[in-house]
Amino acid sequence: MADKLKIKITVADRVYPLTVNPEQEEGLRKAAKKIEEMIKQFEQSYAVRDKQDVLAMCALQLAAQVEQKGIDKDNDKNNVATRLTVLSDLLDKHLS
Repeated sequence: MADKLKIKITVADRVYPLTVNPEQEEGLRKAAKKIEEMIKQFEQSYAVRDKQDVLAMCALQLAAQVEQKGIDKDNDKNNVATRLTVLSDLLDKHLS
């Protein structure tokens, strides 16, 4: 079992010390970077009063992206299943 890493992640001008598995470090750093970029974008685009509002907007946008990916994945699965059924029917028809 790999040793845990102690890292510090900064989000919205606050430092969060974390103890993580080495394989999680890159993902956490990328996520923090993405959040920081979103914060800057929201602060430039909207008149926000405090970081809490910006963080709530970031959380909503990230959650919506996750949900949309799930919806898209389900739609893709359904499309693939439909196409496989059509192909199977065509094969059955030609082989009969």
